[in-house]
Amino acid sequence: MFIEINQIIYRFWQRFINFLPDFFGGILILSLGLVTSAIVKNIIFIVFRFIKLDSFFNKAKIVGKQVVLAWEELLAEVVRWTIIILFLIPTFEVWGLSKVTNVLNQLLLYLPNVIVAIVVGFIGLLIANLTYDLIRHSIKKLGSLSAYILAGVAKIIILFFTVLIILNQLGVAQDLVRILFTGIVAMVALAGGLAFGLGGKDLAKEILDDIKKSLQK
Repeated sequence: MFIEINQIIYRFWQRFINFLPDFFGGILILSLGLVTSAIVKNIIFIVFRFIKLDSFFNKAKIVGKQVVLAWEELLAEVVRWTIIILFLIPTFEVWGLSKVTNVLNQLLLYLPNVIVAIVVGFIGLLIANLTYDLIRHSIKKLGSLSAYILAGVAKIIILFFTVLIILNQLGVAQDLVRILFTGIVAMVALAGGLAFGLGGKDLAKEILDDIKKSLQK
């Protein structure tokens, strides 16, 4: 019995000692990844501070400065974690955890979709705010209330379509997103057709009469 226990203890320490080089090698790779990710994140912030996107959009009164800073922080953080995962994969490979590396590989392939979704979301927000200001200032003659309502509706529509694009990019309920997108486009087309048919029937009749007279001549 004591011989078996000694053999178990011996095998344990033998495997432990053999694993130590791989363990410290993985720690070294992971440490290098953490340092690299922090450097890249700081570089991204330096680039953003150099081009001064927050000040530009704030002066143009399109998006607030804090909103731009939040989007920049989100994008930089996703890039940082992408680099960390890049270094985590060889780390777990060295430690012999191949199943974990398979999961990380799938996550790594998914992260570019997240980056694109962040960029699309920011651009959609800019377009929505810009459209809101343009509509609100261009139709002031209709009254301030009507201008605010129309501008608000246009902004909500743009933000809604932006969310649909983001969900589609992230692969979240793609079939549902396609159905919603198709339904909304069909609804807008039907509403436009009815509005033109009911409200512009006199104009359409005049156009058709003119065409008929020109053909008879």
